[in-house]
Amino acid sequence: MTQQQKKERTPMLGEILVQYQIITIQQLKNALRRQAQFGGKIGSILIEMGYIKTDTLLEFLSKQFGVPAANLVKLDVPPDMLRALPLDKIKAYKAIPLKVDDQYTIAMVNPNDVMAISDIQFILGKGVKPVVVPAAQMDAALKSLESGTMRELKGSDLAKKGLEVAQQPTEDIKILLKQLSEVNAVDMQLTAGVPPAMKMSTGLERLKMHALTPAQMTAYAKALMNEEQEARFAASNELDYAITDADYGRFRVNVYKQRNSVSMTLRHIPEKLPDLKTLGLPTELEASALKNQGLILITGPAGHGKSTTMAALVDLINTKRKCNIVSLEDPIEYLHPHKNSNVNQREIGIDTSTFYEGLKHIFRQDPDVIVVGEMRDPDSFMIALQAAETGHLVMSTLHARNATSTVERVIDMFPPHQQAQARNQLADALLMVLSQRLVQKKDGSGRILACESLINSYKMRNFIRDGKTHQIRTQMQLGSEDYTSIDSSLAKLCIAGKITLEEGLKHADNPTFFTEMVKSKTVQVETAGSQPQRQARA
Repeated sequence: MTQQQKKERTPMLGEILVQYQIITIQQLKNALRRQAQFGGKIGSILIEMGYIKTDTLLEFLSKQFGVPAANLVKLDVPPDMLRALPLDKIKAYKAIPLKVDDQYTIAMVNPNDVMAISDIQFILGKGVKPVVVPAAQMDAALKSLESGTMRELKGSDLAKKGLEVAQQPTEDIKILLKQLSEVNAVDMQLTAGVPPAMKMSTGLERLKMHALTPAQMTAYAKALMNEEQEARFAASNELDYAITDADYGRFRVNVYKQRNSVSMTLRHIPEKLPDLKTLGLPTELEASALKNQGLILITGPAGHGKSTTMAALVDLINTKRKCNIVSLEDPIEYLHPHKNSNVNQREIGIDTSTFYEGLKHIFRQDPDVIVVGEMRDPDSFMIALQAAETGHLVMSTLHARNATSTVERVIDMFPPHQQAQARNQLADALLMVLSQRLVQKKDGSGRILACESLINSYKMRNFIRDGKTHQIRTQMQLGSEDYTSIDSSLAKLCIAGKITLEEGLKHADNPTFFTEMVKSKTVQVETAGSQPQRQARA
């Protein structure tokens, strides 16, 4: 570009706003990045992202183009003005006649378009005085005119189309909380650029709403955070917490940054604490949960009900034992009332800094039952193992594919020189491992639990101590009272007609073994009130 061309170039709106310190260079970069992703004019994007207001945009559009600016949201254009210029010309030039005296006042997105102005003057037979309007307002006006009528164009109608998004979010976050509380959804996902979506058992379903904007997402996040949470989110760009809404109950919230805008995942937490029978959990889990000492591990992929199972176990102990329960949670989801036991729930980041710090001091709190939301490091796990060996019941969750990988994952947390000790301690302390999956039902009405249970019998204890966990799966495939594989649990559901073969295969550990069990029906369907039975068929 030559020096002459640089002098003649009209400064870009973003450059002017930065020059006048209305926005920062970083904010301009954020807006340009969004423009590259979704298109649109930079001024409208800056409004959507909450960086400027409409009045500011109008002021600086006027500075950019050297002509007055008009706010279509605050104007009504009479029918005779709309008829003065053919609709195809209005659309082609993005130009709307506003009024006429000695010349026509024409609203334009680009008032420097000399050819368009010349053509409009020829059609109207009068001089033209252009005024600049925001592109988003013009687009909304053109959509109204394209509806098939050339009636009066009302600014109030344009305002309803969400042109003042930064000041008036199109959907109230309270409405979204209400919807989530009323449907059987796994999560609600809120992301800029698309409408709110519910994650159902069958997949993602978008709500029939407008696409969310970055400004809306920022407003929603602020509406669900207190000052302390806002500060933590600003420092880390992600935050896990839970809220209780007076009207719609309790929700787990995860808020995070993506593409320089805010996104959120919301999960409704039922007020009524679930019981083991309702969840479809094995009866042997209750026997382990009511023991005075030992370690219970609940494992499985994220989003497959581990926290809910843990809450059911805590409620069971709270109801049937008289003891002191101390939990470390991130965040606290289910709120437990004191029943026959005391339940002390400590939230990471609020009541204690980390799981490790909470566990380090827990023995001074006189716990009988220790509940750890998730074991994340060897130091925490070593304390948990020591607690399980010294008269405490310890329960925790892990992300692991199955029961045997759970054992290996625990051992692998420790450095090589400590693994032999860890194996011995785990073999002695472990009561039970429950690995669970939530599987889509055949009728599409929701998800049903399939689980793999490993009870630490004498045989299992030796396998763990001797590092022969690879032999555990062989035993589990055969099936016994001590261990039941995920494949046999899935096969039972499939034979009972509760899930499809295809859905079972998605979650099976050994697809061939699972398929053979279903085809031969070697797992007899459990009848109401009876224990599972297995039969061999010729």
